[in-house]
Amino acid sequence: MDWDKLRIFHAVAEAGSFTHAGDTLNLSQSAVSRQIATLEESLNVALFHRHARGLKMTEQGELLYRTAHDVFAQLAMAEAQMTENREKPQGVLKINTTIAFGTVWLTSRINAFVERYPDIEVSLVLADNELDLSMREADAAIRMTPPTQSDLIRRQLMTMRYHVYAAPEYLKRYGMPTSVRQLDDHRLIVYGEDARPPTENLNWLLTEGVSRDRKRKPVLQVSNIYGIFRAVQSGLGIGALPDYMSQEADNLVEILPECRGPSITAYFVYPEELRDSMRIAVLRDFLLNQLKTNPF
Repeated sequence: MDWDKLRIFHAVAEAGSFTHAGDTLNLSQSAVSRQIATLEESLNVALFHRHARGLKMTEQGELLYRTAHDVFAQLAMAEAQMTENREKPQGVLKINTTIAFGTVWLTSRINAFVERYPDIEVSLVLADNELDLSMREADAAIRMTPPTQSDLIRRQLMTMRYHVYAAPEYLKRYGMPTSVRQLDDHRLIVYGEDARPPTENLNWLLTEGVSRDRKRKPVLQVSNIYGIFRAVQSGLGIGALPDYMSQEADNLVEILPECRGPSITAYFVYPEELRDSMRIAVLRDFLLNQLKTNPF
């Protein structure tokens, strides 16, 4: 198979249309269409179903896409390893972490990393779903759960505890609870039923200090911790938040310090293939140094 045509096919499969793929490849829509038609003719199979709303891959197209995607990912990995300067880290570095940790903690510190390593092109991918590092969807990740893939290297970064917080505006309006039982009379913000928290029992505020057959009713349920963080900041109610969030916000007051929730361990994760990458090494050392100088 012609590598150039495979490259064009991969771009079309990713984009979902000839036009969008052409924009990415700097080719006309007709040129892209002709290349795909030629590839289909040489393979004697249809790779796409064409309809008014766009393109949909056939079963054969799905098979070829998975194979091509794997090949191009491996080629990108090889290129990165061969071109990286051993004395001066450089190249693209795509970092994946959760929306909350990336937005609240990492983005406020990444400027120092960029200033220190100007030849590294940093890209942050903030998503609560885990990207496939072995397929080069990202080069490294900061995860709140241990990795399940056997081909990933992990380094424990830190352990975070959940504490109870409220905004000064809320406490001024509703008062400061001095015991766990007084949470019965307060507005609680918790995870929603559709949320996927990193550990179990993160809605412990609803049951802490109450009998087994009773459960407090929350004022708001949110699908992720960043939403809970913003709602607590706004003065809506009381919420349980990981301690790194309190360091980054100047309008959170810890209440009921004796009332502490589960702990979460964060890991720095990267593929085995990047074990010797200087970009990975300097990022790991940077994160560890940040946590050493500003511990939770």
